[in-house]
Amino acid sequence: MKKIAILGSTGSIGCNALDIVKKNPERFQVVALAAGRNIDLLREQIIKFRPKIVAVGTKESAQKLHEALKVKDKIKIIYGENGLKEIASFPSANIVISSMSGAAGLMPTLAAIEAGKDVALANKETMVTAGEIVTKKAKKKGVNIIPVDSEHSAIFQCLEGRKYKNLRRIILTASGGPFLNFTKNKLKEVKPSQALQHPKWKMGKKITIDSASLMNKGLEVIEAKWLFNMDIADIDVLIHPQSIVHSMVEFIDGAVLAQMGIPDMRIPIAYALTYPERIINDLPSLNLAEAQNLEFSKPDINKFPCLGLAYRAGICGGTAPAVLNAANEIAVEAYLDEKIKFTDLSEIIEKVLNVHDSSVDPSLEEILQADQWARMQTKKNIERIIS
Repeated sequence: MKKIAILGSTGSIGCNALDIVKKNPERFQVVALAAGRNIDLLREQIIKFRPKIVAVGTKESAQKLHEALKVKDKIKIIYGENGLKEIASFPSANIVISSMSGAAGLMPTLAAIEAGKDVALANKETMVTAGEIVTKKAKKKGVNIIPVDSEHSAIFQCLEGRKYKNLRRIILTASGGPFLNFTKNKLKEVKPSQALQHPKWKMGKKITIDSASLMNKGLEVIEAKWLFNMDIADIDVLIHPQSIVHSMVEFIDGAVLAQMGIPDMRIPIAYALTYPERIINDLPSLNLAEAQNLEFSKPDINKFPCLGLAYRAGICGGTAPAVLNAANEIAVEAYLDEKIKFTDLSEIIEKVLNVHDSSVDPSLEEILQADQWARMQTKKNIERIIS
């Protein structure tokens, strides 16, 4: 039986993972959970799955959870960054699902790797901010990093049993989000409520906004560089509104392999949990006859400049990707609070990148410092807009 720790249990990935556990009790056991502020949902998860240890964001949330639980005498409740690290390195866990949102997932993911745990990675920001450090540590510890994002899982599956040296190109697909057919002028007026209406996927707020701006795809380009040891120049993006082809790989002889399936995150999550095996899924089969046309087109970087900024940061390397990610996190938060316009996202991020002097081959400390600098710089730029 595989014993699982989940970082981000109340988010979309965490809830889908627990659904898989619930349907396969003979294969999986939840031993540790970490969540942020959704105490009510976390309480339900604790009662249902009975983990041995739970972490929340703050001391106040921990106290609230203590008061809400009748089984509190049997469960250890911890909080804060140290609590997340303890969940990630919990001794009896075989695999850690890293599905927290944002760069906050970096240190717990590193703690899991340091503890020798396999990682089912849904926190792309870990690879964006510190991909080289993470991959080196995983190799040193003999740890598997198994991608959970549908696009990276697709690539992982296409490459299974094949030599990476024969890989010519990676092709990431993107749905295009809710604004694919909007004009650039129309994008200036879109509200967060519109941006949160993704046509294919049900995700958390932050990643849904990133999908609408195509920043999510840009972050995935940088993540793919580290997961599959590819040059940024050899990673392409195609808009594919149907979200059936989850990504493709091209080999040096011109052969192209694609991984297809219905747009449901339980498929890549289940594969990450059972790799290298597969389990029966009760989801509907893909019906290509019903799907009919599968469309592909190049992304419009003029209309969605966040994708171009991500390529720029990825090519620059060093601390630039961490700065890109941090600036985006703060800008998206401001957009969700309706302090800035949708089109301000890319402009704010670009301004921060323009004044950043990227470090080459940065240490973890330098990456964390760049992250904090970018957050402060972004907040200053936002204040100039709203003042």
